Amino acid sequence: MDRHGSTGGGTLLRQLAELHGSVQRQHPSLHRMAVATHDAENQRLRTFIHSTEGVNPLSLYEARREAVPSLMELARKGSPRVLHDLRELPQPQGEHTRRLLEAGFRSSLTVPLVEAGRTRGFLFLDSTEPGYFTPARTESLSVAVQAVSLLVRHHLAVVHMLYTAVQMMRELARARDWETGNHVRRMARYARLVAATLGTSWGFDDETVEFLYLFAPLHDVGKVAIPDRVLLKQGPLDTAELRTMRSHTEAGTVIVNMLLEDGSVVELPHAGMLRNIVRHHHEAMDGSGYPDGLAGEEIPLEARVTAVADVFDALTTRRPYKGAWTVDEAFRFLHDRAGTLFDRDCVEALEACREEVEEARERFRDERLLPVSEEY
Repeated sequence: MDRHGSTGGGTLLRQLAELHGSVQRQHPSLHRMAVATHDAENQRLRTFIHSTEGVNPLSLYEARREAVPSLMELARKGSPRVLHDLRELPQPQGEHTRRLLEAGFRSSLTVPLVEAGRTRGFLFLDSTEPGYFTPARTESLSVAVQAVSLLVRHHLAVVHMLYTAVQMMRELARARDWETGNHVRRMARYARLVAATLGTSWGFDDETVEFLYLFAPLHDVGKVAIPDRVLLKQGPLDTAELRTMRSHTEAGTVIVNMLLEDGSVVELPHAGMLRNIVRHHHEAMDGSGYPDGLAGEEIPLEARVTAVADVFDALTTRRPYKGAWTVDEAFRFLHDRAGTLFDRDCVEALEACREEVEEARERFRDERLLPVSEEY
């Protein structure tokens, strides 16, 4: 088992760095290539991958869409933008610009990444030289721009393909649904907030956090294998039923392995992370969890993050057998069990993001009851 699904990852980072090095042979003062993704559901732009000479000025950074109107206007037009001297931009300058200037960058070329009318993100090329992106140089860089665009779109398309396959299975089971689509939207947002807050102290870079966010909604895919009589039971599960319910982690492992062995998704980045989330999101820090009874640092980092996000949402959501707990009650529950069931750092990281948590709860509010699921 891979204790940390991002081990051996960084696929996109390495490929972008190789491309950057190749381009620099012709354009030596192109000091940075970076991609930010556009999350339409949460209305955010987020740093994703980069290749930077020196210190990266933007890491684990996100901005509300309304805070970057100029970028969204670029996306609407679908055209690139050249800034010849960042120092000449009107005040007050945005956080993104301020950090670039502090790192010594002076000029930039920004290209929206648009596919089928949807803005997937933005490519940023930066130089420490003012006026570096002349019309001739911008034209010369067009091939590199296309290469980066294809690189990012390819890898995200693979994830989307896997996600769509899982969603199809979920939709087939919609008549016996155990949760709304908003549950996975909320818990994915919580998982990302936790991972980004823990950041480099846990070895999480932008790419790792983004894939954790993409994979977290797939954590309960194995529940498609659970019989209705158990999945939809209105009340406590007996010992045999609980054993059946808990088997969803192993069923999910089988499903994910089948999907990953398909030739169309064999190149999925961070595949180990996906396996870890699906199989180990019910492990407990004291070893009392399932399916493998892992304890402490044996539990993959991404599984610890997903566990806290998943349980917090379950607690704060109305179910047929209980009302929704308040945010304070849910955090108290997590705190009381931090170090035994849950990773203490993950609990504290989620609580540190309370404002964003409340925003996600409001944005993705449920309109109907969620059927029964297992509780801790």
